[in-house]
Amino acid sequence: MSNKQKRLTVIGLTLLIMFGFNKGVNAMHIMEGYLPVKYCIVWGVLCIPFLIYGFISIKKTAAEHRKTLLILAMVGAYAFVLSALKIPSVTGSSSHPTGTGLGAMLFGPSAMSIIGIIVLLFQAILLAHGGLTTLGANTFSMAIAGPFLSYGIYKLCEKLKINRMVGVFLGACLGDLFTYCVTSFQIGLAYPSQVGGVGASVVKFLGIFAITQVPLAIIEGILTAVVVMILESYAKQELTEIGFLKGGVINE
Repeated sequence: MSNKQKRLTVIGLTLLIMFGFNKGVNAMHIMEGYLPVKYCIVWGVLCIPFLIYGFISIKKTAAEHRKTLLILAMVGAYAFVLSALKIPSVTGSSSHPTGTGLGAMLFGPSAMSIIGIIVLLFQAILLAHGGLTTLGANTFSMAIAGPFLSYGIYKLCEKLKINRMVGVFLGACLGDLFTYCVTSFQIGLAYPSQVGGVGASVVKFLGIFAITQVPLAIIEGILTAVVVMILESYAKQELTEIGFLKGGVINE
């Protein structure tokens, strides 16, 4: 990118972050104190191997593809802003885009575990969005499960020779929905229904979430495809370097 394009990108991201702060102050992932302690610990432990591999992935990107670090910062800001916007849904959580699919498809899903936990940590501290005790659960659903599915869907579409923008749309959309499938499972597991147990509770939360989350996922898919088209126009060299466009090798 030229210096002018970099300046415009930074200004644009700054405005997006400001927008995110203004609109997302009362938004929640799984809120502070909502999950019993044992579930907070279990989800946190499950995140550890993904975070270790994610750190290695980002370290490799920083060492081998320094020109792409601005794009890496951009996908972090993108996830921060989208996941800070919310539509009230059910007690203990809310519906909102995740924004993690973009980074997963560009840099691989492992990198997004680190980006995602940083986003969630800042939101918990600065916006009361989510929580510190539920950081592990929120990280697993939004920064691990969703990104891995997004990456898998995108690579499958690529292998099947499906149009790249269709693959990007499906990756972002389905990754968003899978995040909320996992969130519903996390809440249902912690609070099983008196009739039907965990399964009935999960189905109940999935049904309630679907009302707001399905249209949000579609919107996120479209928005992510638009962002990728813009990046292909202004940062083709960087996308080629990280392997998103033909001619490079992507970090996994």
